[in-house]
Amino acid sequence: MNAEEPSLPRSRQANERLHAMVPGGAHTYAKGDDQYPENLAPVISRGSGAHVWDVDGNRYIEYGSGLRSVSLGHAHPRVTEAVRRELDRGSNFVRPSIVEVEAAERFLATVPTAEMVKFAKNGSDATTAAVRLARAVTGRPRVAVCADHPFFSVDDWFIGTTPMSAGVPAATDELTVTFPYGDLAATEELLTRYRDEVACLILEPAAHTEPPPGYLAGLRELADRHGCVLVFDEMITGFRWSEAGAQSLYGVVPDLSTFGKALGNGFAVAALAGRRELMERGGLRHPGERVFLLSTTHGAETHALAAAMAVQATYVEEGVTARLHALGERLAAGVREAAAGMGVGEHVVVRGRASNLVFATLDEDRQPSQRYRTLFLRRLLAGGVLAPSFVVSGALSDADIDQTVDVVAQACAVYRKALDAADPTPWMGGRAVKPVFRRLA
Repeated sequence: MNAEEPSLPRSRQANERLHAMVPGGAHTYAKGDDQYPENLAPVISRGSGAHVWDVDGNRYIEYGSGLRSVSLGHAHPRVTEAVRRELDRGSNFVRPSIVEVEAAERFLATVPTAEMVKFAKNGSDATTAAVRLARAVTGRPRVAVCADHPFFSVDDWFIGTTPMSAGVPAATDELTVTFPYGDLAATEELLTRYRDEVACLILEPAAHTEPPPGYLAGLRELADRHGCVLVFDEMITGFRWSEAGAQSLYGVVPDLSTFGKALGNGFAVAALAGRRELMERGGLRHPGERVFLLSTTHGAETHALAAAMAVQATYVEEGVTARLHALGERLAAGVREAAAGMGVGEHVVVRGRASNLVFATLDEDRQPSQRYRTLFLRRLLAGGVLAPSFVVSGALSDADIDQTVDVVAQACAVYRKALDAADPTPWMGGRAVKPVFRRLA
């Protein structure tokens, strides 16, 4: 059977209103309507647990919630109650709040490999602060970023490496170099080529593949030997791999690390953490030249810090990371079985750690295809599944997973027809979805 596509007249109107006022029609490019099939980009009205409702009243099982930020589920009671308690006490003052003390203590107890922490509102500010600090302490200009990881910051030092580099001066772009994930020899060659020029190596400690044995420890040794700062971007791995971060799971301690996304369960909070010797350079208790590390008006809003503390308590006390892995394993097994059963097991491919699953849509030649992705997303939406990825939240139930697998099976049946026809066009319903990073709109 094929489910009927949802009717989205109000969502279409809301998208038009957004485009009239907001460049791109969304405040995050990954949420743009170009990421969804034509006329099937729902505008959300509300969320509860693992479900969201659009402005047309359609309900969906949601994956990738808030770009991986809502890992406990929408409107989680422990988080909302912690926030509610702070709202009547004021949110921002002319001096630090006692909540900042409590939040820092909680974070450093949760991530014991860090010695100091500073909070911000978004991950880009945290990663850019890490880069600035690394340049300051080493006196070196270049930044080495992992070429295999998709995003580090909205700031010029990273955006200049993408196809959307318009507005980034060439002189800035030239100061960022890249290294491949998992290849220590190539990284050492890079550091040797730019000897005494590279301030830091910045990467996600893990992504869609696990780090090769000894890789992260090898990077640690390379950074030490070449005198550069090792920075782990734990925006995704933090909490999803372990509440103490991938650095704890793999037993390799970076000099600096950045956290965000799941830290606030949807509330705006991020963190830069690391070794005291480095972090204090942005403080008041050192004899050296001062570093403008992080200084943001809203960086320590009390209700966002309260949310972060509630998230950390919930993770530790309720074993959330283990639940995310269990849910992801159940989902991955179901999707793989459904795809194989419909004869598309080599074309609809689930990848990644169980707590952070993505899917690939491959064409007749087993090459990544935005056209087949469009078909697949369209059939998922028709079945009430909103899934730009298969990243799970802890609010999913076994029934949600079972329903998702049923919808995937129906989508795979259509996928098989398109493969047999060697053309997904009749099932796309319009233009193909597009990658975020592209030169032209």
